Amino acid sequence: MLIRFPSFFALLSLLLFAGCQTTSPVPIVSDTDFFPLKSQQYIIYDVQEQRYALNAPALQLTYQLKEVVGDVYRDVTGQTAYRLLRYRRLAEGQSWQADSVWSARLVNNEAIRTENGLDFIKLVFPFSDQLRWNGNRRNIYGEDAYELRNNPQPYRVLDKQFDETVTVVAQNDSTLVSQDKRVEVYARQVGLIYKERTQLQYCSSSPACRGKNQIDYGIRQVYRIRTYGTE
Repeated sequence: MLIRFPSFFALLSLLLFAGCQTTSPVPIVSDTDFFPLKSQQYIIYDVQEQRYALNAPALQLTYQLKEVVGDVYRDVTGQTAYRLLRYRRLAEGQSWQADSVWSARLVNNEAIRTENGLDFIKLVFPFSDQLRWNGNRRNIYGEDAYELRNNPQPYRVLDKQFDETVTVVAQNDSTLVSQDKRVEVYARQVGLIYKERTQLQYCSSSPACRGKNQIDYGIRQVYRIRTYGTE
């Protein structure tokens, strides 16, 4: 029986074809993408706020807040950190006014924001559903249990759809005398896209008001992302 072998030119063509087949590199996906830190990135939030005080009408506030990631620097511990330059205006089209300067950094497996001089552990890596940690471990406050949920899930804010988000619940407690609800939602490659903080103290000084959700003092505050990008 005659066996035919491929010609030299056929073998050469096969080798050249095989050599041209390259695989595209697989992008490295990291949970730290939910806490991006890159200079000149910014997010603008629409903020709604109600403030309550004893013997005074509730104060209703609506404004926009812009947060810009500033230059990198070394903090007092020698860690790499970024300034967060915060600006505020009452309505779109108005000039931004300087509000405050916070900072943020990634240390080991923790995402840390320094707000008003206090460190808060916002996220812990790697993610797992119902992961819990003490958000106050790096500050002077008592233990505050944070819990990661919905890892990952799509989430919509105003007219924007985010395909991959995680939700952090710091507190969601309500009693006859108080309510404490703190929730933050983070999106991959964007950061914080939604934040809700409700901390209220109800009247309990007399039977007439006890258990009727009559607010003595406190705050309700909601951040919703409006837009984001790079300056």
